[in-house]
Amino acid sequence: MSVIYILLSVSVVIGVIFFVFFIMAVKSGQYDDDYTPSVRMLFEDELVKEEPKPTIKTTKNN
Repeated sequence: MSVIYILLSVSVVIGVIFFVFFIMAVKSGQYDDDYTPSVRMLFEDELVKEEPKPTIKTTKNN
């Protein structure tokens, strides 16, 4: 029976520790932007246009 009390107290302590870390993360602003990650894959990246390389023109011999 004493093992149950030990396990219960350890689980409550661990739960409180995780809750404190969660509150710290929320207060630091980690979860502020919840819209952008869901639509980020829908945005197209800007294409970088490269200047065309000069080509060698061939002449036909008539």
